[in-house]
Amino acid sequence: MTPFHLYMAQRLSALVMAPFVLVHLGVMIYAIQGGLTAAEILGRTQGSVFWFLFYGMFVVAVALHAALGLRVVLVEWAGLRGRTLTFTAWIIGLGLLGLGANAVWAVTAGGMS
Repeated sequence: MTPFHLYMAQRLSALVMAPFVLVHLGVMIYAIQGGLTAAEILGRTQGSVFWFLFYGMFVVAVALHAALGLRVVLVEWAGLRGRTLTFTAWIIGLGLLGLGANAVWAVTAGGMS
């Protein structure tokens, strides 16, 4: 991909993330002000296909956005180029995706089949 395409991919991932961030913050404020415990929150999220899809898409957007941003840092600070840069950015992105997917599964998977 060209630098322009990478730039646009990061900007588009930010555009996708914005509504997820707003909904997540709104739900967290609602939960805290409502005095919900962690167990009560998990009781509402586990088994929910909606929250699984919501946070799953959020994680994909964040992993892509972060990997693209860190790619620039790797160029500017670490001086990486070429295949080493691409490989490192992919490993970071896949690692973030895996960690995020694990968290989403832990919070939403109970009761789903």
